[in-house]
Amino acid sequence: MIRTVVWGTGNVGRAAIRAVDAHPGLELAAVLVSDPAKVGRDAGRLAGLGHDLGVVADDDVGAVLDGRPEAVVYAASGDTRPDGALADVARAVAAGAVVVTPALYPLYDQRNAPAEFRDPVLAAVAEGGGSLFVSGVDPGWGNDVLPLLVSGLAATVDVVRCQEIFDYSTYEQEESVRELVGMGRPMEYEPPMLWPSVPTMIWGGQIRLMARALGAELDEIRETMERRPLESTVKTRTMGVFEAGTQGAIRFEVQGIVGGEPRIVIEHVTRIHPSCAPDWPVPPDGAGAHRVIVEGSPRIEVTVAATDEGENRSAGGNATAVGRLVGAIDWLVAAEPGLYDALDVPLRPALGKLGRRPR
Repeated sequence: MIRTVVWGTGNVGRAAIRAVDAHPGLELAAVLVSDPAKVGRDAGRLAGLGHDLGVVADDDVGAVLDGRPEAVVYAASGDTRPDGALADVARAVAAGAVVVTPALYPLYDQRNAPAEFRDPVLAAVAEGGGSLFVSGVDPGWGNDVLPLLVSGLAATVDVVRCQEIFDYSTYEQEESVRELVGMGRPMEYEPPMLWPSVPTMIWGGQIRLMARALGAELDEIRETMERRPLESTVKTRTMGVFEAGTQGAIRFEVQGIVGGEPRIVIEHVTRIHPSCAPDWPVPPDGAGAHRVIVEGSPRIEVTVAATDEGENRSAGGNATAVGRLVGAIDWLVAAEPGLYDALDVPLRPALGKLGRRPR
């Protein structure tokens, strides 16, 4: 059994605890939290399992890493604290652990990551013999392994398009939704997530990964952006009121240009309410989905809609990201120490998991 730590118990951490507990080759060794109110609480309760797992949350990072866990699922946020997340991850890798995380966008495409992100991890690998694999859903499997798999079913390929289409009122991080993405803010507000070059910083690595796998040479990466205001005030179940005239929907593309044409495209269509921008692409049931469209011969379209935690689509997406990461741990433990990306780490069948549930 691979002794595994889950670091963080938010949206991703809850799913990680459940996934580690359900994995036949992993043992939940510890849970790390930053909220003093969670210290001493049982991991099963924090994960929403409704029963104890016999592992209580701790805030002593040093003591937990001194216990030499073999793996760490780093589930703390990196959106607003990338430097802190990088320092945490490097610390765990230097302690000899295999670390998997969705938190560090620049390291999704680790080969082309900025030196300020890549070098500390490589130094930690050399120091402690650990490894790092960064992935998620979008960015993540929704625009690396899934589109590449689907492209292999086509005789000819003109365009590979990856879409995330979501109602963000189900996304349980209100600060990110309102401040980073700008939902409910005046149209003159400039959301940090939508600043020029930021989408490329987050999703450009996925474009480069797909181009590398497809043997395509990129001319450049471009961005497009559209925003729409709410025509009327709406009230959401989880985030309260969003006023008419404020931002209600965004649509952007990160485009990989090959031979002067957009050939590899990551598109996001995000709303705070279905009434906004109804002419833009919609998911099959109005809640949220990830879709891959391969334009070619034949034309292929695959839509993935995941649900978890009471049929919540955002929680479902988080759970698939966790599934990809937790499912990679035993492969990474058996591999040489290093820094890995999605083209290195295979997406594996649910070996030994059929019919298995968390305790």
